[in-house]
Amino acid sequence: MKIYSWNVNGLRAVINKGALQNFVAQEAPDILCIQETKAKQGQAEIDFPEYEEIWNSAERPGYSGTAIFTKIKPLSIRNTLPSDYDFKDQFGDPCTEGRVLTAEFDHFYLVNVYTPNSKRELERLRLREKLWDPAFLNYLKDLERIKPVVVCGDFNAAHEEIDLARPQANRRNAGFTDEERQGITNLLNAGFIDTFRTLHPDEQRYTWWSHWGHARENNVGWRIDYFFISKSLKSNLKSAEIHESYMGSDHCPISIDLEF
Repeated sequence: MKIYSWNVNGLRAVINKGALQNFVAQEAPDILCIQETKAKQGQAEIDFPEYEEIWNSAERPGYSGTAIFTKIKPLSIRNTLPSDYDFKDQFGDPCTEGRVLTAEFDHFYLVNVYTPNSKRELERLRLREKLWDPAFLNYLKDLERIKPVVVCGDFNAAHEEIDLARPQANRRNAGFTDEERQGITNLLNAGFIDTFRTLHPDEQRYTWWSHWGHARENNVGWRIDYFFISKSLKSNLKSAEIHESYMGSDHCPISIDLEF
């Protein structure tokens, strides 16, 4: 089972470029998780007849949003993050921004996430550290009590120094603060496996590049997109890859292959 994840930074834009069509034709994913759709269902001219479309769009037009395209019909769908927290801040409510989309399959839950960015001046760092990251981890652990979990998407954080080209220059910048990194450490401590790092412990490869300073051409990037899986699925994991050659977004696709 080939599962892919891609922050497309605007579904209509990546379709207009032909990039998504080329990617699907070349890779033929069984399931594709997309972040930052920036659209509602019907606003993008999508023609993938083999796939069922599942959408969780933001209330705010042209912003955020997730979607799953799957050849395998899910058993159930959830598009909310159950929580007792009040997430709302000066930037809005992340729970109205289409950031979490969950599909249940025979062997696992698949959770597609677009994690809130901490912002350039770290205005949303407290929300990430105190509210979002703990609530999201609790949600995954609740799902895991029923069946194993596969979680993928844009986590808006590089975990270790190997996960970005210039760690020292970014020590207190959004995406590489101690608090954001701890959020990923907490996932691992809870028993989830970073699939790419498990199979490629020493490879320094990236999934996102800034638009500034020819970052992609010079490969000055960050690994902020991940597939994490429950420890019980480790024996089912056959590959974990980063697909840097695909253009069309400031992120590139990532994938895992699970065998059941």
